[in-house]
Amino acid sequence: MAEPIRVVVTGAAGQIAYSLLYSIAKGDVFGKDQPIILILLDIPPMLPVLDGVVMELQDCALPLLMDVIPTDKVEVGFKDIDAAILVGSMPRKEGMERKDLLKANVAIFKTQGSALDKYAKKSVKVLVVGNPANTNCLIASKSAPSIPKENFSCLTRLDHNRACSQVAMRCGVSSSQVKNVIIWGNHSSTQYPDVHHAKVNVASGEKSAYEAVKNDAWLRGDFISTVQQRGAAVIKARKLSSAMSAAKAICDHMRDIWFGTKEGEFISMGVYAAGNSYGIPEDLIYSFPVQIKNKSWKIVDGLDINDFSRAKMDATAAELVEERDTALDFLSK
Repeated sequence: MAEPIRVVVTGAAGQIAYSLLYSIAKGDVFGKDQPIILILLDIPPMLPVLDGVVMELQDCALPLLMDVIPTDKVEVGFKDIDAAILVGSMPRKEGMERKDLLKANVAIFKTQGSALDKYAKKSVKVLVVGNPANTNCLIASKSAPSIPKENFSCLTRLDHNRACSQVAMRCGVSSSQVKNVIIWGNHSSTQYPDVHHAKVNVASGEKSAYEAVKNDAWLRGDFISTVQQRGAAVIKARKLSSAMSAAKAICDHMRDIWFGTKEGEFISMGVYAAGNSYGIPEDLIYSFPVQIKNKSWKIVDGLDINDFSRAKMDATAAELVEERDTALDFLSK
């Protein structure tokens, strides 16, 4: 049997983690022959809940799960880890300004970044899920200077999956028949779901999304706003934020980092923008189309960008620049 890998999930007593931990522990993410040590990190008041999660994971009797370690200490949580999934963050409370939310999260992700720097393997792959995910990811990376910036990414795969699914439903096909949709920018309502380069397998063969859908007004209007507002729609309906779908997206994202993307296909993730060919400011974590091989991602270059797309890509970049500047201001204090 292979050596176990150490995987930490933060916010481990929360509802996303509750949907996520079983999938990781049973081998859906890191492989069906890869033993795992799961470290569950949360704040001290959540430790009794974590004990319950540990009991349940034990009761699943999963052959790949070598050990489960609940903790509220970063030095235990991040010690020698191979993968970190940072789900925990300060949620936005009613009447809270975005600026206050940023301030609270800068403190959290500065602490976690510093702990990664100090205790984790330098090869650790870090996925930030907790919102505002792009800026939290940037702060964590800046707080962990000894870990390559390329090892940090944030989750826009949920938005990507939402976009795939909307196109698939519109065309009456399975979502597996849709590829190469793109989420550009921030994991917020300014994100830009772009299907100009997407392909759909329909009965008559592979077509561009615009040809397959045959409704440009929908693709430039309701499709975009549906994907942008989907998180809010789920909260309105469930009175809770997306958990099952977020957990599935985390699994997709980490599995693609571990095993790579399919030939000729790309997926969306928030990555360091340095060296991009799309005129996006460099010092941002921005969602791009990427291809992954040997655990390294590469931004897909050379895609044609029309004026419609350009304006939307720039608008979401502007929001990220503003978020970054506010966060860095807090970081320097």
